[in-house]
Amino acid sequence: MKISRIVSLVAIAAISASGLHAQTAAQPDVTRATLANGAQVVIIRNTLAPVVTVEANFKVGGNETPAGFPGMAHAQEHMAFRGCAGMSADQTAAIYALLGGDNDADTQQNITQYFATVPAADVDVALQAQAACLKGVDDAQAQWDQERGAIEQEVAQDLSFPVDKFFFRMNELMFAGTPYAHSPLGTKPSFDKTTGAMLKDFYRKWYTPSNMILVVVGDVNPQQTLAKIKSLFGDLPSRPVPSHPAIDIKPFESQTLTIPSNLPYQLGFIAYRMPGTDSPDYAAVQILSDVLSSQRGNLYAMVPQGKALFTQFALAETYRKASVAFGVVGLPASQDTKDAIAEMRSIIAAYAKNGVPADLVEAAKKSELAQAEFQRNSIPGLADVWSNALAAEGRTSPEEDIDAIKKVTVADVNRVARQYLLNASTITATLKPSASGGPVASKGFGGAEKVTAAPTKPVTLPTWAQVQLAKLQVPTKALPVTDTRLPNGIRLIVRTDRTSPTVTVVGEIKHNSKLQTPKGLDGVSDVLDGLYSYGTTSLDRIAFQKALDDIAANESAGYQFSLSVLKQYFSRGVQLLADNELNPALPPQAFAITKMQTARFVAGNLQSPGYRTGRALSTALLPAGDPELRQTAPQTVAKLTLDEVKQYHAETVRPDLTTIVVIGDVTPQQARTVIEKWFGSWKANGPRPKTTLPPVPLNKPSAALVPDAQRVQDAVILAEQLKLNRFSPDYYPLQLGNHVLGGGFYATRLYHDLRQTTGLVYFVGVGMDATRTRASYSIQYGCDPGNVSKARALIVRDLDQMRTQEVSPSELHQAKSLLLRQIPLSEASETAVAEGLLGRAVIGLPLDEPLIAAKKYNALTAAQVRAAFARDLDPNNLVQVVRGPAPK
Repeated sequence: MKISRIVSLVAIAAISASGLHAQTAAQPDVTRATLANGAQVVIIRNTLAPVVTVEANFKVGGNETPAGFPGMAHAQEHMAFRGCAGMSADQTAAIYALLGGDNDADTQQNITQYFATVPAADVDVALQAQAACLKGVDDAQAQWDQERGAIEQEVAQDLSFPVDKFFFRMNELMFAGTPYAHSPLGTKPSFDKTTGAMLKDFYRKWYTPSNMILVVVGDVNPQQTLAKIKSLFGDLPSRPVPSHPAIDIKPFESQTLTIPSNLPYQLGFIAYRMPGTDSPDYAAVQILSDVLSSQRGNLYAMVPQGKALFTQFALAETYRKASVAFGVVGLPASQDTKDAIAEMRSIIAAYAKNGVPADLVEAAKKSELAQAEFQRNSIPGLADVWSNALAAEGRTSPEEDIDAIKKVTVADVNRVARQYLLNASTITATLKPSASGGPVASKGFGGAEKVTAAPTKPVTLPTWAQVQLAKLQVPTKALPVTDTRLPNGIRLIVRTDRTSPTVTVVGEIKHNSKLQTPKGLDGVSDVLDGLYSYGTTSLDRIAFQKALDDIAANESAGYQFSLSVLKQYFSRGVQLLADNELNPALPPQAFAITKMQTARFVAGNLQSPGYRTGRALSTALLPAGDPELRQTAPQTVAKLTLDEVKQYHAETVRPDLTTIVVIGDVTPQQARTVIEKWFGSWKANGPRPKTTLPPVPLNKPSAALVPDAQRVQDAVILAEQLKLNRFSPDYYPLQLGNHVLGGGFYATRLYHDLRQTTGLVYFVGVGMDATRTRASYSIQYGCDPGNVSKARALIVRDLDQMRTQEVSPSELHQAKSLLLRQIPLSEASETAVAEGLLGRAVIGLPLDEPLIAAKKYNALTAAQVRAAFARDLDPNNLVQVVRGPAPK
């Protein structure tokens, strides 16, 4: 199980508590303690939202797995959701679903993490659930027999991605003879040999309080929370923990790999072994990585020179004793990577030999320190950074990382560059697209198979969860925002938040290239988008990037634009954003290069399985001639002129189609003053263009296969067009029904039927994409080719039951709880709040629509849900598109 989360940073503090070994520090927002049984506790109060993240970190991962069983820690992570002491698998799933469904786990090389983000009022239930799994995990053989299928599908999913394949192979070569050589994900052969008894033995060895660090972040009372943790965790006995394996890193020989790929472009990698997080050189390596990836650097210069579609230098696979840094260059599918990889290697070696620019080192340090401020604007992120610092890196606090960054000098960066990049062994790889063929019609892959069974039975919760989770918490408090319209038509939405001294700006210009692009100019918006990185009419590419570096700001321009900046530089940041948005340089030489790059990318993309899958789905769902079916051809892009691009910019980049959201340490008046100062002179010319697609009729059923030789697992999409839109009354009962089907892991029907009881899939997603005029319904899953029809039959059965039978009272309550508790969870980071406000504004919904929705969800009945599914959804109309091997 995996999740991507924003990392966050905050300073340390502590208070003492009776019966605990407490530490003290300078700031009052953090409580740190060690329980008598050795469990470490960190509680960080953050009032960004009425939300709490609970994260239990166990210092065990891929390093500690037995020889021949590289996925043992990962398997144990999965089994924790299959039943703990006093909490069955069904109860576990139901509890987390009722809490809002925002929970997951992650197995890394030396830690296993279990985390849940919940409304603040429910923190005691989340803590109780975590404590249950520290008391004991069932690890029953029968449960493992079911879970094994799901975890093997997770492995198959990752092995279907070419970049993952490269990293797996790179680790095998670079770290041979160490635990780092194998992924903590595991392998199908190792899972086939694993037993429930082996998992139970692994659990007893490593899952003990003295091997756990519990991190709690959010709007909590630290004293009360600490007392609750002591009552739940304090009496659990600790067992001795085995010695962690020694990591003996040995030299490796350079090797060159070629890996078939299903991407629409080629990738060229050069991977270097670097010091790990234990090394005093690690901070300098971080800065070196930032320098080499700078848009003012020589590696990125390959892009404006027309030698690459994109470049990057980054740290990856960061372990305690070693890490990996890699340079990567993206190229058109038809271009040989040899010269580009050689040039990338030459650029990196030149920096190592001659030294890196001092101004880029300072810019990198500024950026790292500024990001530390922004990282505080997320409650889950705050939990993540503390967890990784303490559990994965062995720090006393995240501040150690920041202090180390502050101390890095230019001499430090040059020294590590010479030591680790110059004349170093490397793993070089080309990920080369391979032909896979176009879509072919299919008969539906066994869609006629019928399966019948009753819906999931109600679950009786443990007594400690019953009272709290019986409540349906209907949020009633709207976010405090101001919403104004500037004289030139810009809609400005501002929310003040003092969590950190930062400001975030997100904006969107209503735009639909399928409707707004003149005939024969397809691709013009893509070329325009690529030209924004070349600066403005007053600042060329390098000068513009330096201006951003000087204030440690991140900026992007286009029809969707953004800015992240420290509050003292808010006005300067908005000035640069507005200049880039309204006055892009559009230099002739850059236009010629960008046009060439776009045409070559389009040529490769049209042949890629990913594009062909989307195209097969669109042509099946939409009527012939629909604007959405317009395609960009490389020949069309090649004929574009710079004047056509400039004209398109003038006609489509308009203030009266623009919404800007500002959130952070700024008042509404300050925000308006700054936005008006830099965007106020922007005027719209001519009539407003049409940006809304027309409604479409219902589709007919069909099935298609898109061959993809690089996939181990089939990716399946089932979809149909609905005769409604985002403003239709049936939107809400359909969404509520979707949360009966999915969104709550095993507690919801599709996960229960396709994963928990059959092990056919690792992931199944259900969703409805609704706009002002259209809506489509889709279910996606991945499985072995032989199981495509079995999984589809279960899905069709569940959809039929939603249309013909009323959901049970317990399912209705759970779905409402999921949706209602997800509303405050959606405010757990500033970015999420800003994007939510922007999305609602652009489509035309009230800014407080989540509160309106909450009331509607709470009032819905099972009969209304069934009626909506019966009216709007017909499983007989499903379009099926499979990407991968032919289903059997």
